[in-house]
Amino acid sequence: MASVLSYESLVHAVAGAVGSVTAMTVFFPLDTARLRLQVDEKRKSKTTHMVLLEIIKEEGLLAPYRGWFPVISSLCCSNFVYFYTFNSLKALWVKGQRSTTGKDLVVGFVAGVVNVLLTTPLWVVNTRLKLQGAKFRNEDIVPTNYKGIIDAFHQIIRDEGISALWNGTFPSLLLVFNPAVQFMFYEGLKRQLLKKRMKLSSLDVFIIGAVAKAIATTLTYPLQTVQSILRFGRHRLNPENRTLGSLRNILYLLHQRVRRFGIMGLYKGLEAKLLQTVLTAALMFLVYEKLTAATFTVMGLKRAHKH
Repeated sequence: MASVLSYESLVHAVAGAVGSVTAMTVFFPLDTARLRLQVDEKRKSKTTHMVLLEIIKEEGLLAPYRGWFPVISSLCCSNFVYFYTFNSLKALWVKGQRSTTGKDLVVGFVAGVVNVLLTTPLWVVNTRLKLQGAKFRNEDIVPTNYKGIIDAFHQIIRDEGISALWNGTFPSLLLVFNPAVQFMFYEGLKRQLLKKRMKLSSLDVFIIGAVAKAIATTLTYPLQTVQSILRFGRHRLNPENRTLGSLRNILYLLHQRVRRFGIMGLYKGLEAKLLQTVLTAALMFLVYEKLTAATFTVMGLKRAHKH
């Protein structure tokens, strides 16, 4: 039990959270562009910077940063939970032996499931706050007026029932494969490189993080589109499809998308998503590696003085 509550798990969790917040803030506008392209079907697929310029022109200079605070707070919680669970489980399971890619994948998957079940309500609120006040091309979208995070929770529970907070949980659970696949490729690539050299440079870590995330994102992107639509939950869906998040619904939404926009419709907004996630993941891993290394060095020096 000591390893679960250990100082080390805490350092990993904090470093993971700080890394992701830094990276997300820097590349936040790209996420805004991606979400608009996914949720607003009438918006034309243009290049990312064109979409951002349109948003700024129509909604003001700060519009790409709309919903930043709720996203950052959810991200903090989410990453803290993920890194903490991941490192605690790894410590319990590996117990000083060398970890394998298979073990990393299983631990990554379990950590992801715990994370989804605990933090989905935050992401539902987030998606809505981020799109509040947006000028949609699609008239079928019902606008929202939440005053903040707490008010959004209150209104969703009041108007749609508590289960609405877990909208999109099913695709989210399937999307757990994304970080699991990413971690697997990341750890695998890292092991390969470490065979050739003693230590990885910042650039190596950056590139490995980017490649791992790009592979994972492209494989799971259609599910992310469905997840965004379900979390937003403001589309007037067919009445018989109110049970958001069932497998039938996911297939229905994917089918609709393909019927309307062809197979590429599933990948609408992928350019913005890839740019954002690849850069974000790479920067996050970089900050995470540097922070943990620096903290352990400082703590190591302190520990050395005690003896």
